[in-house]
Amino acid sequence: MSKKAEIVAMTESELNQEALIRAGEILKNGGLVAFPTETVYGLGGDALNPESSMKIYAAKGRPSDNPLIVHIARMEDLKKIVKNIPAKAMVLAEKYWPGPLTMIFEKSEIVPMETTGGLNSVAVRYPSDRIAQELILAGGGYVAAPSANTSGRPSPTTAAHVEEDLGSTIDMIIDGGSVGIGLESTIVDFTEEVPLVLRPGYISLEMLQETLGEVRMDRGLLITDEKTRPKAPGMKYRHYAPKADLTIIEGDEECVVKEINKRAEQNARDGKKTGIIATSETASLYHCDSIKVIGSRMEEETIAKHLYEVLRSFDDEDVDVIYSEAFYTPQMGQAIMNRLLKAAGHHIIQV
Repeated sequence: MSKKAEIVAMTESELNQEALIRAGEILKNGGLVAFPTETVYGLGGDALNPESSMKIYAAKGRPSDNPLIVHIARMEDLKKIVKNIPAKAMVLAEKYWPGPLTMIFEKSEIVPMETTGGLNSVAVRYPSDRIAQELILAGGGYVAAPSANTSGRPSPTTAAHVEEDLGSTIDMIIDGGSVGIGLESTIVDFTEEVPLVLRPGYISLEMLQETLGEVRMDRGLLITDEKTRPKAPGMKYRHYAPKADLTIIEGDEECVVKEINKRAEQNARDGKKTGIIATSETASLYHCDSIKVIGSRMEEETIAKHLYEVLRSFDDEDVDVIYSEAFYTPQMGQAIMNRLLKAAGHHIIQV
């Protein structure tokens, strides 16, 4: 397909209703529309149409055992696609929906296996972004949407990232500007006896435990050996990866800076171009070809928001090797390090 996606710009405060109606028709007719959410850009198709889900997998080059998240925009729409809603899930929904939270339930017959990656469960999210909500309603109320990037690449936080990856394989891109959070939603599985976190996000394990009491983190997320597989199929694939090899250097600040500078100098002698991911507090301490400020440790939201953008920007500069500091920040550290470790293929060095 050599067609180019139509790109339509709008904001949450100034919606383009005519474009949203057109986008809704595209979805109802089995086409694909990329759209902003508060987390990352999503690649939307009709969740109840198996062919739309297959198109999403094909456009992304995504393994089809990796379930798609079904996005809704009305609380009452949940009942149609799930068999039962546990009381604890309702407690979370009341507190965090609409928002960056995905919950997994036993699916109803109406949800095709193509959408759930062959599983009898369905992942559901109610996003808070108004553009996303209006698009979901225009498209029939149920929109399957993984992140709108080529599988394995850093997730898109701007429409330009979507265009770069998928501009020639989908029908429309709604440009709603830069996203707010920049990391995918927290996923909590309610098909287990004890609610289980399958993917960390903006809503941390501590926040969930504060609300529900006992909540567990999937062991596969905590242990990085090959034998312990994460339960969420998407978490077993290498993700978010820049083209260059990425290594995380962990330890106290002085040792980390010294180690990264030593490696960058050696790379320069070997004729290799180095990229470094630093914070606004440490950037001036490094010496190399390309130093990217990801944000400030004082404001951890800035680190989450810029992670994928920084990883993508190194691709444009053709660096050979990337080193990153570790970011174990209070609320979002779990989510940030989960994504960074996956981007690095779990290559982390303690100093």
